[in-house]
Amino acid sequence: MNTIDIRITEYIEYCQFRKRLDKKTLKSYGIDLHQYALYCSQIPDFTSKNALDHYITELHKQYKPKTVKRKIASLKAFFHYLNYKEHLSENPFAKLDIRFREAKLLPKTIPFHSIQAFLSTLYAQKEQAASKYQLRCCIRDIAVIELLFATGVRISELCSLKPSDIDLKSNNILIYGKGSRERILQIGNPEVLSALNLYQETFMEDIEICGFFFVNRLKHKLSDQSVRFMINRYAQLADISQHITPHMFRHSFATLLLEQDVDIRYIQKMLGHSSISTTEIYTHVSNTKQKDILVHKHPRNLMDVNEG
Repeated sequence: MNTIDIRITEYIEYCQFRKRLDKKTLKSYGIDLHQYALYCSQIPDFTSKNALDHYITELHKQYKPKTVKRKIASLKAFFHYLNYKEHLSENPFAKLDIRFREAKLLPKTIPFHSIQAFLSTLYAQKEQAASKYQLRCCIRDIAVIELLFATGVRISELCSLKPSDIDLKSNNILIYGKGSRERILQIGNPEVLSALNLYQETFMEDIEICGFFFVNRLKHKLSDQSVRFMINRYAQLADISQHITPHMFRHSFATLLLEQDVDIRYIQKMLGHSSISTTEIYTHVSNTKQKDILVHKHPRNLMDVNEG
């Protein structure tokens, strides 16, 4: 085994057992670092500034800025670890210029009327269920979508919920977010609470067998892909032409709250963002409130100007 492979193995173990990073983060680190190891297979010193500099240039040629940024972050953390463990006398990143402009893509949201049509279709399907199996599926699907929109949780967070994370007596949900950060969200809407209670009562046995709150027909943990498939199906039934993803419910949650004059700092906390700069991107999307202000509240409306 090459030196770089040994160091990567040590680092992944360090991240798993010392830093307690989640499986998805560990997997991403592994992919990014082994990609660098493959690139360095014919290079005598993987820790040299030149090796890193040329590799980063190659990344820019192959990937979009967001992906490049993530891969560089993985490398940077790895080299920081090597420096910390004194495998390096000097961190080569200290002499590298890795700053670059990343285009900010505005988050895609679902229009209010489309969310309304989507939810109406869900409940209509429940009323029209032709079998017990169909009814159970509708009860679960309603609970999933209602919770996505009610809390703005990430799809991975929703699918990872355990029964102990949801307290429907106090209407609280404990969510484990990125970087092992915890946050508690409250469910305030009676219809959402009703949907969650009905789901919990209907699937009680399956939940106990599975160990996760949301289950599939095989009594296993509901997957991200199953939710995507579910959303596509109901969007077609609701005659919504827009392609809808689970994350768009999160974007819509944040944007619609902003339009209701909710302070962005509260939204940051609810979304589990570590930095408010991440949340601020929603201020560029919230055009409805801006239009309302400019049409109805502009001082020009108070001026009575007589012509000639």
